Order: sequence, then structure tokens, then C-alpha cells
Amino acid sequence: MQRTIIKDLTDWQASPHRKPLLLKGARQVGKTWALKEFGRLNYDNTAYFSFDEQIELGQFFETTKNVERIIQNLTVVNQRPISPGKTLIIFDEIQECNPALNALKYFCENAPEYHVACAGSLLGTKLDGSFPVGKVDFLDMWPMTFSEHLSASGDENLAEYISSIDRIEQIPDMFLNSLLEKLKIYFLTGGMPEAVAIWAMEQDISQVQKIQKNILEAYERDFSKHAAKKNRLKLLHIWNSIPSQLSRENKKFLYGAAKSGARAREYEDALEWLIGAGLLYKVFRTGKPGLPLSAYDDLSAFKLYTLDVGLLREQSGLAPSAFSEGDRLFLEFRGALTENYALQSLKPILNAKPRYWSETHPKFEVDFIIQYENFVLPVEVKSGTQTASVSLNRYRDCFPEETPLRVRFSTKNLRLDGNVLNIPLPLADKTLSLIDIALKSL
Repeated sequence: MQRTIIKDLTDWQASPHRKPLLLKGARQVGKTWALKEFGRLNYDNTAYFSFDEQIELGQFFETTKNVERIIQNLTVVNQRPISPGKTLIIFDEIQECNPALNALKYFCENAPEYHVACAGSLLGTKLDGSFPVGKVDFLDMWPMTFSEHLSASGDENLAEYISSIDRIEQIPDMFLNSLLEKLKIYFLTGGMPEAVAIWAMEQDISQVQKIQKNILEAYERDFSKHAAKKNRLKLLHIWNSIPSQLSRENKKFLYGAAKSGARAREYEDALEWLIGAGLLYKVFRTGKPGLPLSAYDDLSAFKLYTLDVGLLREQSGLAPSAFSEGDRLFLEFRGALTENYALQSLKPILNAKPRYWSETHPKFEVDFIIQYENFVLPVEVKSGTQTASVSLNRYRDCFPEETPLRVRFSTKNLRLDGNVLNIPLPLADKTLSLIDIALKSL
């Protein structure tokens, strides 16, 4: 598999200001594989240590803060020399060992010649006062993108075609139709590497579903294993409610829809745990397109999306047979899969978290508001070929001076119509470069 995170890791390796690295992301997105593959490609050897599997490793960090002593002990376990700059040291599931997490400070300050990369699945839920603030670099890892899925599934030519697009012009129907069919497959398999790999090898959706079920069950086991006891049932209520919450016309999250009578103050901790674990994304409502976007958040109104469109499809119980029914897979439960896919594509390429915009009287809603450089742009997600943009037009009327470009995802072809950029759904990974081209042409 080819993962774009490898380039980010290579940039980290070459940085003169390199610090120990924390690679964050939900379980099963491929962090361990990525670090091992990066080590194989770029170092003489790799020293891998898992704090989940080798609990006793924690003693090396509890008894000393001397980096050379720690390296000596790790060398004995590794049974090979650990050489500065030539060995990639991987600490996996580092959130299981707070002394090791704290020791990154001393690697940064006293032994920067060692290349240390760490993976953590639940870092956002378990960090405490021992966290070495300012002494680590961060990278986020996400499920495989649609482009990565194409490459892994043997459609490198289509992935290369997407990468080569450098102007706003119609895509030949042969290519666009093929990309839309491949996107349906992506909606079925999602971007979890194990599911993508089994699809690439077997082309058997039943095997993909087994893997997706196992992943979902593993997440629920994490609720019991890692979350505070008082929040475990609340986690399940929120997690299980996501498909039905997204199926409503107004996708604003309601605590009462997770559990009758539930109140925010009782469920907030559970919700933040799911967000910290990388399983859910929170998208706040914004009142206006100002910079920074966070300054205009309506903290009482937000939508929730899941980390992966394939897992959402499986969790919702939508049968794979929808694949063969025209655009049904895109349209199912009010286009929730398509919105989730759009956000899943945008998250890895945006510096600022996306928001959404709405008016109540009369009712208008723009699915996402994103920041590109110093522009704040509205993004509407259409699940089929019907692209009437009433809310997008209303947004322009409300904020004419602040809206140089409007963006719409749909199954229609690539085009710039006035200041509306229509991006075919399979090209969502290219959104920022297409926006840049469109803005320069206006």
C-alpha cells in the first residue's frame, strides 16, 4: 500500500528542528504499519517496542531519566545496536506508559540525535500532566483516502489521473463514470487498511464486512477497557445513535436522541472521550465567515460524523446491494454517507477545522464552512445530480463581500460556473488545489 503519510514522515526525518514524533489516530488506521514501513524505507534498521504487548518495558522509564541508560536497556531487548540517525526507534501504544511519554522530553533536550517516532491510539483520552509540552512533533493519521484506495486496489492509473489534474475542465465521461463506480466501492469498504487490503486481494464484500464488524466491536471493547466506568454506557448510547442522528434532515446532534432525557452536562465527558479517541468528528455551527473561524463558533450547536464512511455504512446496517442500485449509495439516509465522505476527505488537508452554517427562519444550511489561506468558503455536498443550491445562494446573499468562491461536491462534472466550483465527489482529495486554481481564474 502507498500512504501519503510516508512523505510527511520523511519530511519530519529531514527537518533540522526534528523532535520526537507522536503519530496520532484512531485504532486500525495503520499507524504501526506506517512507522515500520517508513523505517524500512529510510533507516538501516528499526527498533520496535510496544507498551501494550511488553508491559515490563515501562520499568526502564520509571527508574531513570537518563537517555543513555534507557537506550542501553532497550538495546538489550532489541538484540541489535540502536544507532543515532541510523535506527528508527518506534514506541507503539505509548499512551499505555506515561513515564515513557514523559521521557520524550529528555530525548528532545539531551539526545536529539536519536530518531524517535511514537504511535498512540487513545492519546486524546489519556494524556495527563506528564505530557512533554513543546518537546514533541505531531502528525495525524486518518483512514485511507479515496486516492489511496484506488492505488491499493490496483487502479493506479485512475489515482495518477486524479493527481495530474491541474486545470478546471471537464473530465472525459469514461474517466468520470469509472471514478464514480470506484467511489461506490469506497463507500462500501471505507478506508480502514485491513478492509481495503482484503478487498484488493479477494474482491469479496462479505469478507470486508467481517473485518468492519470486528473493528466496530473492538471499538466498543475499548469503551469498557479504557473509559471511566461512569461513562461506558453513555459512550454506547452516543456511538449507537450516530447513524440515526445523521439520517435526520437537521443533522444537529441532540443528546436526547442518544438517550431519552439525556442532558449535555451528563453526556459531555463521554462525547469528548469519543472525539479524543478519533472515532467522532465534531463540526460546530458558525455564525459568520470570519477569521479565525473558531471565534464565531456556536458552542451549543454541532454535528457529529464518524471517522470512516465504510464503518458508518456497516454500523447503519445498509446492505452492500445498494451498490448496484444507481446512485442509492450516495443518496441513502439523506446523503449522510456522502457528507461523511466529504468531511473525511477534507479533514486531512485542512489546517483549520471545518464548521457549518445555518439559518432557522427561513431554513437554510450550508454543510461545511472551510478556511483556505485567508478565505472562508462555503461547501455544499450534493448526493446526486440534482444540484440546486438554495442554501449556497442564501449564504452568498448574506455574505457577498466575504464569498469570492462557493464550492459544491456532486456527481456532476468538474466546472467553474460563475463563482461556483463544482467538484465531482471522486476528486474531493484535490479540493484545495482545485480551489486555488479557481480563485486564480476569477
